[in-house]
Amino acid sequence: MEEIKKWKKIKKVLNKKIDFMLTIEVRNANPNGDPLNGNMPRADYDGYGEISDVAIKRKIRNRWQDMGKEIFVKSNDRIDDGMRSLEKRFENKFGKLSKEKKDEEIYRESCEKWLDVRGFGQVITFQKKAIGVRGPISISLAKSLSPVTIQTMQITRSTNGMEKDGKSSDTMGNKHFVEYGVYIVKGSVNCFFAEKTGFTEEDVKDLKEALKTLFVNDASSARPEGSMSVKELFWFEHNSKLGKVSAAKIYELLKYNKEENMGMFTKYSDYNIRLDEEKMKEYDIVYRKIEGDDNEKIENNKDSCMVERIEGI
Repeated sequence: MEEIKKWKKIKKVLNKKIDFMLTIEVRNANPNGDPLNGNMPRADYDGYGEISDVAIKRKIRNRWQDMGKEIFVKSNDRIDDGMRSLEKRFENKFGKLSKEKKDEEIYRESCEKWLDVRGFGQVITFQKKAIGVRGPISISLAKSLSPVTIQTMQITRSTNGMEKDGKSSDTMGNKHFVEYGVYIVKGSVNCFFAEKTGFTEEDVKDLKEALKTLFVNDASSARPEGSMSVKELFWFEHNSKLGKVSAAKIYELLKYNKEENMGMFTKYSDYNIRLDEEKMKEYDIVYRKIEGDDNEKIENNKDSCMVERIEGI
């Protein structure tokens, strides 16, 4: 434990609470297919679109990997170290563990090496070990702001997949997509868990950049280039470890048009997404003043919760 304490001291570990909200625009794409429902876009019983937190974390990991960061949980199509499993990647780092190797050392070294371990956490169950790392980043299931329309298109392939006279059955298929939708992702970074894993202020910057650029280098058949984009990131930095106000109150600040015909919205501006400025005053939340900004209404105050409204890429 002494080694872990020393390690924390030399790191500029996050020491304040962070909350964030991310808006995502989807146009003629499948944001997250459900494997138990023929890969149809996920939706709840009321027709609101969903993107699982696991899918969002996968995209964040991919962006970190694009940024040159060390990642433990790599998708099969992005393996760049020759390790085809988590077990092999663990063994490549630690070798065969000796009896003298303490769980605390494995915890510390895993967090030091892999950004996703110190960010999201990890359960290490290799070589008869059972070590739980609880990460500081929590991300919610994404939900669309209004019910989405899911379309199914029948597609055909111009050649058979196997030898057969005429067309074989594998030349036919279906493609599912959401016509239009705006989804909201909510998340936070807990500085108490950051202290345990060594999640630093530099790591926070990497998270922020990954969120802004979530769909860069993410195109696929289900998500053609430009069909999904981050529109805005609302980034709240509190002035203490516990935060100025609760995450629940932060999330309630998001306002948007809720009209009877909102199912007919076809562009982002139709929703008029904004923050409740009256509530912001009540909670002492102010917009962060960026260098060179001449807006006199915006001022930095170290005692206030600061919010940035950042355009996505």
